[in-house]
Amino acid sequence: MKDFIQNETNKKIIFIGLAILCLTPMISSPIALALGFILAVFMGNPFEKQLHQYIHLLLQISIVGLGFGLKLDEALHAGKTGLMLTVVSIVTVMLLGYVLGKIFKLERPLSYLLSAGTAICGGSAIAAVAPIIKPNTKQISLALAIVFTLNSIALFIYPAIGHLLNLSQEQFGLWCAVGIHDTSSVVGAASKYGNEALKIATTVKLARALWIIPVSLITMFIFKSKDSKIKIPWFIGYFIIAILLNTYFPFMDQFSTAITSVAKSGLNLTLFFIGSTLSLQTLKSIGFKPLLTAVLLWVVISIGSLLYIIH
Repeated sequence: MKDFIQNETNKKIIFIGLAILCLTPMISSPIALALGFILAVFMGNPFEKQLHQYIHLLLQISIVGLGFGLKLDEALHAGKTGLMLTVVSIVTVMLLGYVLGKIFKLERPLSYLLSAGTAICGGSAIAAVAPIIKPNTKQISLALAIVFTLNSIALFIYPAIGHLLNLSQEQFGLWCAVGIHDTSSVVGAASKYGNEALKIATTVKLARALWIIPVSLITMFIFKSKDSKIKIPWFIGYFIIAILLNTYFPFMDQFSTAITSVAKSGLNLTLFFIGSTLSLQTLKSIGFKPLLTAVLLWVVISIGSLLYIIH
């Protein structure tokens, strides 16, 4: 059995088989992520080098597809509902991250990466500010490993807590968008909770992702970097176009259900890919102080936003 698993051809066949399985309705978002992680731990990922460049592209395409399931009035309502909470949470996390970085004596770039990743949109925010603050490769890898690990945990525990507290679809969607770092896990957790939660979570999270731009500008000022370029999440514009097409072109109604269904399958596949890039070696590389900092930031934003939403 061991020789069968270690065979490179067999690894690829198993990987492709599981990937196809994740495209079916039988596999939910958390299960897709778990399958990817289990595969990485016991067999390794035969496509790991190639996958990294496709994960974000597949995620972006899937999110744009979800836009065809929204109407403009729904998107505007969700964006308006989450605006104040978004602003307060981003400012709170960035300031708290600075304080915790000082207390635990973390390297300044690592502390900033963890804060930005928690405050805005996980790996995307880390990728956006990294060229500005110029951290070393280890600091980037560490920040990404921590954020993706916490994302994976959130994908399982958020829906469970939501059901335990009897949160409404709107409450849970808003909580996901604020409390979970990465867009993939936000959409994954919300889709497991319900379609209404998914619509709200996707819209609020993408509106939140636009804060990459002002935060990047502030980062340039803090780190006194004039030659850095700001990475703008252009795919959000395509998401808005999808909403407008679905709102103002009635013929899209006959396609919207199929498009959003394919988009959800694409999201599951994305989560499977993300899970397959995690490994025990990656988790072991995480230091205690950076992990504690990230967990404290996550707990504060999770509990704080939940209390605000409920009350």
